[in-house]
Amino acid sequence: MAMAVSAQNGSKLPPLDKSPMDMSYYPVNYPVLRIQPNKPAEPLIARVIYSRPSKSGRKVFGELVEDGKVWRLGANEATEIEFYRDVKIGGKVVKKGRYTMYALESGTKWTVIINKDTDVWGAFKYDASKDVVRIDCPVIKTPDITESFTMVFEKVTDKSINLVMDWDDVMVKMPISW
Repeated sequence: MAMAVSAQNGSKLPPLDKSPMDMSYYPVNYPVLRIQPNKPAEPLIARVIYSRPSKSGRKVFGELVEDGKVWRLGANEATEIEFYRDVKIGGKVVKKGRYTMYALESGTKWTVIINKDTDVWGAFKYDASKDVVRIDCPVIKTPDITESFTMVFEKVTDKSINLVMDWDDVMVKMPISW
């Protein structure tokens, strides 16, 4: 793959990644809301940063994402989630801070893992002793195919949200409350 060259100074830039990084907030679009005349009515609760792998004609679950093997919930760097206040996941308090997310996929459920190790590539050095919480989330089969792995927050009540993870014909919702 050829290196990109900056027009300004001739420096070489790394090639673009096939799995672009993305970010989701709750409240949704929080940074955009902050610059508008009426600031957001809801305080910032969470942000997730992840890379978006694509299906690209591959069989995702059971092959690309292996059953029972720790997955980084995306591509490249392990997915990171930051909580801007203490929250509850699976009945356990998760303190305000930044964490890494992983999952174990089993066909009917994902065991979503919040881990205190951060700034890691993939799941190659995943350390279960650093898990903060694990929660089983049922798989919801969807009629439509989602080409690129996607994570978004959805409001459930004034004190709870779901982190929705969607890829291929599968959706999983991890409940978060405060």
